[in-house]
Amino acid sequence: MSFETISVIGLGYIGLPTAAVFASRKKKVVGVDVNQKAVDIINRGEIHIVEPDLDMVVHAAVTEGYLRATSQPEAADAFLIAVPTPFKDDHEPDLSYIESASKAIAPVLKKGDLVILESTSPVGATEQMAVWLAEARPDLSFPQARGEMSDIRVAHCPERVLPGHVLRELVQNDRVIGGMTPKCSEAAVRLYKTFVEGECIITSARTAEMCKLTENSFRDVNIAFANELSIICDKLDINVWELIRLANRHPRVNILQPGPGVGGHCIAVDPWFIVSKTPEQARLIRTAREVNDGKREWVINKVKLAVADFLQANPEKTTKNVTIACFGLAFKPDIDDLRESPAFEITKKIAGFHSGPVLAIEPNISDLPSDCLNLTLVDLEVGIRSSDLKVILVKHKEFHLLDEPHGVYVDTQGLWSGL
Repeated sequence: MSFETISVIGLGYIGLPTAAVFASRKKKVVGVDVNQKAVDIINRGEIHIVEPDLDMVVHAAVTEGYLRATSQPEAADAFLIAVPTPFKDDHEPDLSYIESASKAIAPVLKKGDLVILESTSPVGATEQMAVWLAEARPDLSFPQARGEMSDIRVAHCPERVLPGHVLRELVQNDRVIGGMTPKCSEAAVRLYKTFVEGECIITSARTAEMCKLTENSFRDVNIAFANELSIICDKLDINVWELIRLANRHPRVNILQPGPGVGGHCIAVDPWFIVSKTPEQARLIRTAREVNDGKREWVINKVKLAVADFLQANPEKTTKNVTIACFGLAFKPDIDDLRESPAFEITKKIAGFHSGPVLAIEPNISDLPSDCLNLTLVDLEVGIRSSDLKVILVKHKEFHLLDEPHGVYVDTQGLWSGL
């Protein structure tokens, strides 16, 4: 069948660019999101997230009538679910968003439709989604019961794009497509070939789920090595950035750069999905997560020591007179995404224990979330001029030309320490 109308459920950092790219190929796209504010913004031809060039693509798609947003699912030929998959306090996967999305689209499904789970998920989530759909629509058949003869096709196709380069990578990157049956996979390939220039590689749904988790766990383990190395070097009074530059001159060594931890909706979350399914076997993956999460507290302790050093050098001052400026809140450079951001969590904790002013410099946002008590968002010039202690947490492009300060600072990114 042809896919004349495509519905994208979840218009966030992945869903909206995906919807926009389909619409740019002259497909009718209905985007669905529970956030009415986001729906209204998109229907004006504007965007509610930061992603280079996305504003132009969305504006053109809406103006030309190919993209429309709504809060309620409508009939379509293919449904792409791109909702969050966070974890609970015990690091167990939270599939409630996928369940809600499944139950929301179930009433408008018809024979021949394709449902694709794009959300990064623990192994077995696609099969569970199919169960939820079948429970909601007993009048339709699904792959788990009828195999190739099912009324509805179901597949998993995880995104694998880099924030800041999403539009290009959606088109150029290879896609791993895991259908619950071969015909499910074939239907998904036909859909994605609407815009994907990379190769569409077919596998099982479970392998496709595990592939995305493996990619991000691999990166997490490598980052953990760099972060642990930075802690060791600090103990031994060695400049870790110089050390890494020297070690990387070996033809088969490529150590990543350390930082304040690992953030975002993928690398900081996905490894726990593997650990939750195989807790006895995933020992290295669990340890890497613990190393990267533990880096936050290490940075906070460095800040406390820096405050003490400043007070010792300035005995006329008290803690209440010390102004701390935290440079960067996003989970990576040059984006506005605060999800699972170690920089954001570190900054909030500093504001929680420090009795003096705490300033946040984040050039990619205009307002702080409501839970940021005792924290003031300021521009770069004010942050530099007004602070006694500077904490570099994210290497935004605006910070690259900053001169090394004369006072006390904590540099988690090698902006000054790596010179």
